[in-house]
Amino acid sequence: MAYDPARHHRRSIRLPQYDYASPGWYFVTICTHERASLFGEMEDDAVRLSPAGEMTTDWWHRLPDKFPHARLDAFVVMPNHVHGIIGLVDIPIVGADPRVRPVPEPAANPDQGAHTGAPLPQIIQWWKTKTTNVYISGVRAQGWSPFDRRLWQRNYWERIIRTERELDRTRRYIRDNPLRWHLDRMHPARRRG
Repeated sequence: MAYDPARHHRRSIRLPQYDYASPGWYFVTICTHERASLFGEMEDDAVRLSPAGEMTTDWWHRLPDKFPHARLDAFVVMPNHVHGIIGLVDIPIVGADPRVRPVPEPAANPDQGAHTGAPLPQIIQWWKTKTTNVYISGVRAQGWSPFDRRLWQRNYWERIIRTERELDRTRRYIRDNPLRWHLDRMHPARRRG
């Protein structure tokens, strides 16, 4: 099929002109394709992770091994999505809190910059690829639940954390997410057909 820009386009949910390699903290939410519950079950307001859920956690914790400029903060695996906070750091500034930075001015040329680390989208894509490959092996070798076409949704949500107060609020949201599962818009019972 030939490319038709009227039909074949993707609307980006990223902020235009924002440099996602900029130092700072980012809150990300990544959902399974069609929000399939593959990573565990809720039990007494807590997530009981399946082996697949444990695998996603393991690969999350490996992110700094692959991306040394990445720092991890709060993280939770839910039955059909994950929430996490990823920090991207530059050369530390003495006396400054590297976790919270103001929004930088857009670069005149986004292809140029002093950043040596991978941008957030590349980090997320690497994690999604690794977890998908391991999940496929788990389906074949360990009988994990198969998935339909893709393990993860094509995109993910991110929010730039701009203040210490917002960072604390986001940590609390992630920590309390299992307690609010029954109210979560990602909950299978709340999905709209």
